[in-house]
Amino acid sequence: MIEACAGCGLVVTSGTAGCQAIMDELTARGFSDFSYGRVHRLFVDTYCLQHPDSYCVSFKSFAAHLSGVCWSLEYGGSPGLVSEALRKWVERHPQLEKPPVPAARGSLTVADVARAPDAAAHAGAVDDWARATWSAYSPLHGLVRQWVKDALNGGGSRTS
Repeated sequence: MIEACAGCGLVVTSGTAGCQAIMDELTARGFSDFSYGRVHRLFVDTYCLQHPDSYCVSFKSFAAHLSGVCWSLEYGGSPGLVSEALRKWVERHPQLEKPPVPAARGSLTVADVARAPDAAAHAGAVDDWARATWSAYSPLHGLVRQWVKDALNGGGSRTS
């Protein structure tokens, strides 16, 4: 049955399960072909932000994914360099409350990435998808930028 995904709104066979199947297929491709895997972290973070009921339940998971997208897109950062600093910052602040997520989470979905014919196009599609999703989270940009700044400075606990 064709249904809308509860997370991103993609209309696909089996709805949310069908959307997850596309994610799983692309994840497997990334693990089997390094040329696809170079944008894996941004790919996963973006998918999670579009499916927060499953992947961003806690403040920790939400902050990790949103700050990962911020770092990648706004700072041009390598996921490996800052991932540890972001992870440590998130771990130090489990008491913080997760802010409300936007109802609409971007104009592109994982299906747009799935249409990419090769690794270079895949990387571009992931970037476009992440930027559309990041834009949907614009009310939280100031907050997450502060989280990233605090993580890079080794401290802070700002929540608003």
